[in-house]
Amino acid sequence: MKWLVDTLYPTAEKIVLAMDNLNIHKLGSLYRRFKPAEARHLASKLEIHYTPKHGSWLNIAEVGLNLLTRQCLNRRIPEIGKLRQELETWCRERNEKKLSADWQVTTKDARVKLHSLYPKLVD
Repeated sequence: MKWLVDTLYPTAEKIVLAMDNLNIHKLGSLYRRFKPAEARHLASKLEIHYTPKHGSWLNIAEVGLNLLTRQCLNRRIPEIGKLRQELETWCRERNEKKLSADWQVTTKDARVKLHSLYPKLVD
């Protein structure tokens, strides 16, 4: 976060972050790492929007990154130009195919697996 605030966007008034609900993704965590004045400085520049706790576009992004890693980055690519070319080709081909997430979980399965999150239904 320090690099993001002080190096990457030093003149930004606010930096908006989309983050999951992992316990370390709270502004209070800055106070565990930095002195209070520095933590306060960093926190004052950040605006965090948390994704839903259970399932979201973030899951789809994680799946996409996993696919990218397995399908495109599963080998050593020694030159940055070649890496860019490989990434552009991979992205273009996936976009041309109009691939999308195909969730296989049914509502019934979700109610069993996530029973504590769903209200009890009368049969």
